[in-house]
Amino acid sequence: MPLHPEIAKFVATLPPPPAELDPVVMRAHDESHVAAPEDRLPLHAVEDMTAATPHGDVPVRVYTPTKETAQGLLAYFHGGAFFLGSLETHDHVARSLAKATGRTVVSVGYRLAPENAFPAGLEDCYGVVRWAAENGAELGWNGARLAIAGDSSGGTFVAAIAAMAHDDGFEGITHQVLYYPSLDLDFDEGRYTSLRENAVGYGMETASLKPFNAFYVNSGADPADPRVSPLKRADLAGLPKALVVTAEFDPLRDEGELYGRRLADAGVDATVSRYDGAGHGFVQHFGGLPEYRKVFEETAAFLNGDDGR
Repeated sequence: MPLHPEIAKFVATLPPPPAELDPVVMRAHDESHVAAPEDRLPLHAVEDMTAATPHGDVPVRVYTPTKETAQGLLAYFHGGAFFLGSLETHDHVARSLAKATGRTVVSVGYRLAPENAFPAGLEDCYGVVRWAAENGAELGWNGARLAIAGDSSGGTFVAAIAAMAHDDGFEGITHQVLYYPSLDLDFDEGRYTSLRENAVGYGMETASLKPFNAFYVNSGADPADPRVSPLKRADLAGLPKALVVTAEFDPLRDEGELYGRRLADAGVDATVSRYDGAGHGFVQHFGGLPEYRKVFEETAAFLNGDDGR
């Protein structure tokens, strides 16, 4: 099917990417489009907290959907090519996840590149996951069924943290959810068909991948490192069950779907779900459209099916 008409209309308004990317200017632009507090999806409680981790204090925002004790917790890592995004810019995604899943959601305000060298952001996210596992009572959940989720570069962190936890012997993570993840920071166009098929005209363009990720790579993130490019990991056996959501017109589509296939080949329960007519970023920017709102319902079914185990 063609690109969804609402997405196509939005893409047609996008200016060409600037010759030089300025993180400060781009962050301010993103923050200026955040909805006012009174216009956000209401939940039982939303609280800003600080997570104490081995690498320092990390700001988090905790979303409690109902007054009852939650039967699970979801740690959420926002996208933004490792240098954009915040608790505010992705607040609506975290709220939608809490509402749909009935789980307590902990959104992580991790350190960004280029001001913070690799692996600062990754360490923050993993530290918050371990902190959440140790502080169930404070967070209002029962200490079981811990999932991790992220979009785009946040999906990179999901895959990397699932592997790190496995290697550390930490078995608390039961599910991983990745929305159009970036899993291979080697952006050679010959590697994946989607890098060529979806190179131009769908919002995020293949030619922009290297400059947008340069802040992260130049801060010490080596694309050959499986923590940076999780598809470089040789053995995916033993990782948590996975839901990998991809978009038809996303340059990153094929690497996400390859991750799902490799998980399944390694014996991991993995579901790959492609959303037709969608481009990269549709959960963040077009999750309110009827065709794409179901991504939150699908996530809920994945997390809570079979009692969420």
